[in-house]
Amino acid sequence: MFDRPANGTAAVLVGLDLGEPGYAESLEEIRLLADSAGIATRALIRGRRARPDPALFAGKGKVEEVARALADTGASLAIFNHELSPAQERNLERAIGCRVVDRTSLILDIFAQRARSHEGKLQVELAQLEHAATRLVRGWTHLERQRGGRGFLGGMGETQLEVDRRLIANRVKVLKDKLGKLGRRREVQRRARERGRAFSVSLVGYTNAGKSTLFNTLTHAGALAEDRLFATLDTTTRRLYLPEAGNVAISDTVGFIRDLPHTLVAAFRATLEEAIHADLLLHVVDAASDAREAQILEVDKVLAEIGANAVPRLLVWNKIDRNGLQPGVDRNEYDRICRVRLSAKTGDGVDGLRRALIEAAASRTPPASPPKPTDSKKLGQAATT
Repeated sequence: MFDRPANGTAAVLVGLDLGEPGYAESLEEIRLLADSAGIATRALIRGRRARPDPALFAGKGKVEEVARALADTGASLAIFNHELSPAQERNLERAIGCRVVDRTSLILDIFAQRARSHEGKLQVELAQLEHAATRLVRGWTHLERQRGGRGFLGGMGETQLEVDRRLIANRVKVLKDKLGKLGRRREVQRRARERGRAFSVSLVGYTNAGKSTLFNTLTHAGALAEDRLFATLDTTTRRLYLPEAGNVAISDTVGFIRDLPHTLVAAFRATLEEAIHADLLLHVVDAASDAREAQILEVDKVLAEIGANAVPRLLVWNKIDRNGLQPGVDRNEYDRICRVRLSAKTGDGVDGLRRALIEAAASRTPPASPPKPTDSKKLGQAATT
């Protein structure tokens, strides 16, 4: 997403406290994001403001502090833990004399590095172009010169800025058409699964909560599972056979994060359709994180944004080996399992999750009759917390 300097991967991080909750957790997240992007953190600049500065986001004194930190550490990149406007990004680069990257650009860069499937790469490119289009408004003043009428790229008097806008718009249209075709193909596959009456389960949760590790533990799929943010981007689906439930289709989806760029939510809507159309969502939570309640709320917010907030869900408290919790299940007033405590890494408590999946599948599909609409509704009341 951004051009890295020749000496490449060292940055100064900037995080301002604007009075919003979770400031400390947010600083840790931006450090982990930089690490996931392969960027070494040389310094962390903190600050406190009532509101962002319209021109520089940070105050003039804080910007000078950032410039000194860049000079002292030899870093060649400044990463702001905030979303910057095109004008703020341009003004900061002029003030400190190096490349400035905001939180959105950093996440897009990580996604561009990690996407492996054809569809995932198309989705990332679409998100990058839509983000870049906003940067053409005032950030790229060097592109405002007029072009002549020669050649096929521009008409008489057309500016370079207009040409770039048109090229981006054309490419966005091509990408959306390709993603639409892939989406229709996936819909056919989904209908085939429905005809086969396979119970559909999607793993959702905050990034680095352990979804891929749990996915591998359940299905022995061998999917990539690493202790870093956004290790998995592409949706992977495998079948799991459970006694008394038959075949269950389990999908591992991309992790969520606070302030996830809207361009990414929109671009990955097709991938996240697995969550929208699932019979049950396994909301995987890092039980060892002090910010787990805030992370649950962030995931719920994104699920509502993509239209999956009505899908029944089951809380899975993972990583209990890190905080001493005992494996087991919790039941609600309907005597249905509403939360499972387990460790995907050690396997403790995974049997409880299998039992919960069997109960949920049996509730959705009675043995002697086709599923009724009310069965899904009851399951939603029982499994949603």
